[in-house]
Amino acid sequence: MPLDISRIRALCFDVDGTLSDTDDLYARQVARALPRFLVHDPQKFARRFVMWVETPGNALMGIPDRFGLDDELVALANWLNRHRRRPMRSYLLVPGAEALLASLHGRFPMAVVSARDEHGTRAFLDHFNLTRYFDVIVTALSAAHTKPYPDPIVYAAQKMNVAPEACLMIGDTSVDMRAGKSAGAQTVGVLCGFGEEAELKRSGADLILTSTLEVGELVEVNGL
Repeated sequence: MPLDISRIRALCFDVDGTLSDTDDLYARQVARALPRFLVHDPQKFARRFVMWVETPGNALMGIPDRFGLDDELVALANWLNRHRRRPMRSYLLVPGAEALLASLHGRFPMAVVSARDEHGTRAFLDHFNLTRYFDVIVTALSAAHTKPYPDPIVYAAQKMNVAPEACLMIGDTSVDMRAGKSAGAQTVGVLCGFGEEAELKRSGADLILTSTLEVGELVEVNGL
């Protein structure tokens, strides 16, 4: 279904692959671990490997919720983050993401809707001083269930005082598209992260953009 611009009253952003250039970061880490005598082009191989494992990884994301284990797993992730000897300090921002958020701030209520743990999400946002742009930050335990369930988007909509149907969910994976659609929101899939165009379309993306930065162009062209 084509995107209905007139419905948009609020914006919801995923983090990994949408605001955070996580796929490139993971690819770099994988490339460093590859034996050079076996792999001719480590960067290319690592990128393809990261993209390949993304789809089954997304499929597994709903399993802890289904069995009521999401609270325990996220609590464990938070504990591990707090007790990590050397905290993760490597973050990459999708090019143009900060300027995009600055341009949209005040024009729309905006939310982060992430399946990350609270600590990891806020650490990334604070690292780039992005927290100030968002009216609500939804993480793995904010709602009863996390993505691909609709609960996080419904929760974000309530906090922004808009209907879920008035939200635009912007993400890079099928999980984001499924969560948005099941909440009644419209969805934009971006190709700067983990997902590929075909799978995003199959999951219900109303529009495909090359990069998150193009959301700003979408708003400007349509006079929102």
